[in-house]
Amino acid sequence: MATEPGSPPEALRAFHPAPGIPLGQRRRALLALAGWGAWALTPRPAWAHNPGSSVQLAAAWELQGSFHIGLLSTTEGAGQALQVHDALGVPTRAHGLCVLPGGAVLATARRPGDWLVRWQPGQGTEPQWLWQDGARSFNGHVLPSPDGRQIYTTETDADTGASWVAVRDARTLEKTAEWPTHGIDAHELVWDMRNTASGAPTLLVANGGVPTAPETGRAKRALHTMDSSLVRLDARTGRQLGQWRLEADPRLSLRHLAWSPDAHTLGIALQAEHDDHALKNAAPVLALFDGNMLRTVAAPEPVAPRLQGYGGSMAATPTGWAVSCPRAHGIALFSLQGTWQGLVLLPEACPLAVHGSVLWAGGLAGSLQNAQAPAPLMHPHGAGLQGARLDNHWVTAAPWQG
Repeated sequence: MATEPGSPPEALRAFHPAPGIPLGQRRRALLALAGWGAWALTPRPAWAHNPGSSVQLAAAWELQGSFHIGLLSTTEGAGQALQVHDALGVPTRAHGLCVLPGGAVLATARRPGDWLVRWQPGQGTEPQWLWQDGARSFNGHVLPSPDGRQIYTTETDADTGASWVAVRDARTLEKTAEWPTHGIDAHELVWDMRNTASGAPTLLVANGGVPTAPETGRAKRALHTMDSSLVRLDARTGRQLGQWRLEADPRLSLRHLAWSPDAHTLGIALQAEHDDHALKNAAPVLALFDGNMLRTVAAPEPVAPRLQGYGGSMAATPTGWAVSCPRAHGIALFSLQGTWQGLVLLPEACPLAVHGSVLWAGGLAGSLQNAQAPAPLMHPHGAGLQGARLDNHWVTAAPWQG
């Protein structure tokens, strides 16, 4: 969303019951809210299923002060409306999503979040909720194992501020293991399927490194002590196999991750946390990691201040890297080698996804197909998305025939 983390407008703030409501009652109220949202926001537009040109995206959004996850559908080609195909109301603002084999959608609340949900669109079954007990909070991202049997969530210990990766059964959502990320403010995590010394895949985790106040969850403090890093973990044991930092500028927070098409380079969207506004606005929004070295990639001088040092989401295609910059109302484009290619304008641009080799970018009133092309195709938002604000992430999903 085109809002600064920690400072959303009133319409985007999470639903909070009055102080003193018991935890069980609070959860029942939130679940009732979510259940109502699932019933009220499940339009069935007259949408002809065309396997050759259909596109479906699992997404999160806010609409008139309420929050939702769902499946958005359209067909390829300029002017085709992006419609809400199925939706579920959620208690607070969602962030990261993933789609499991079989079509189940997993979503978790943005940090510090207390819920995780597994939802099967189109089947009429009750969503499966997991609530934190207060000792831990979700950090907004969930990652499935390659076979879909396990999921991995980044989480924070409420007492110490230390971050963890929790390993959970994908069906029951129960935790089976947990590993420290060797940092704080852990955010997105991705698989590295390349050969390693052990022959097994590893996990790469972005520690955002931003200190926050435990009593508020998002209030930043002591930013001069920031310690952002990229960490490699053994996916079987959680053992730390490596850790990398942007030593030249510790006030850059590493947050969102995407692999290049050949899986040789990892792109990382950055968010600047400098006290000096000039330094913050001129900061890079992209870093690249080749497995050994972490380096930043800068936009040219006239453009950089417009980006305001804030990368919202990350994607890559054979054409190059894309970083959404909601404060600049556009998508910053770079070649795979890191050469600046331009800024594509899109009001409140934030979520990015790759369908085939084509970049889809979501905005406020419309979304772009092939956003890296000289002439991207605009898809207006249909009736169910009028006035909606898409959150940071969406992911492609197999078309559902409901």
